[in-house]
Amino acid sequence: MSTENVRVEVNYDDLIPNNVNLSSDRRLLKALEEWHPGYIDWWKEMGPEGFNDKEVYLRTAVGVDPKGWAVFNYVNMPDYRWGILLAPEVEDRKIPFGKHKGEPAWQEVPAEYRSLLRRLIVVQGDTEPASVEQQRHLGSTAPSLYDMRNLFQVNVEEGRHLWAMVYLLVKFFGKDGREEAKMMLNRRSGDEDQPRILGAFNEQTPDWLSFFMFTYFTDRDG
Repeated sequence: MSTENVRVEVNYDDLIPNNVNLSSDRRLLKALEEWHPGYIDWWKEMGPEGFNDKEVYLRTAVGVDPKGWAVFNYVNMPDYRWGILLAPEVEDRKIPFGKHKGEPAWQEVPAEYRSLLRRLIVVQGDTEPASVEQQRHLGSTAPSLYDMRNLFQVNVEEGRHLWAMVYLLVKFFGKDGREEAKMMLNRRSGDEDQPRILGAFNEQTPDWLSFFMFTYFTDRDG
């Protein structure tokens, strides 16, 4: 992984690359390390069909500096280094709008919003693996190698977004958050018994026109 002229903020020798100092919170680290194997198993089962053993030229985030936050390299997708990266804390940050406008930004989840925030994170998080499942057959009909690479980049980025949602659930919502994180790996797009939460993410994406419509409309859900 070449990192020339890029500010690397994470240690990619760690099982879970991050810039949130996971090693300082043993409980959180242990919970995420326990979730990790299930995530890899899910990817191998439900990620792009037929490409687990193929090297793909992918972008990997190594920081949040806008001057250089990613590197490119060939990688087998199950070995992609998904990680947890957050923007640095802004001192004296204020809530910019809404009922609490002007108040200090929350560093902990307020009790009165706990249930609502957890539900929002769960619904958003559930869409990330769902879209990978919807698109898993498209690699075999890609119009070009360029399109195929971009599809796979979208897929691994969705996986990274899932990691961010799981981090929030596990860090701030205790046992309930850990259970919700497990369920994200148990649900399947279009499954009769355990479907994804939002109906749009249970629809089939059988062709590239459907994928283009997904990126233009459906993926605005966040």
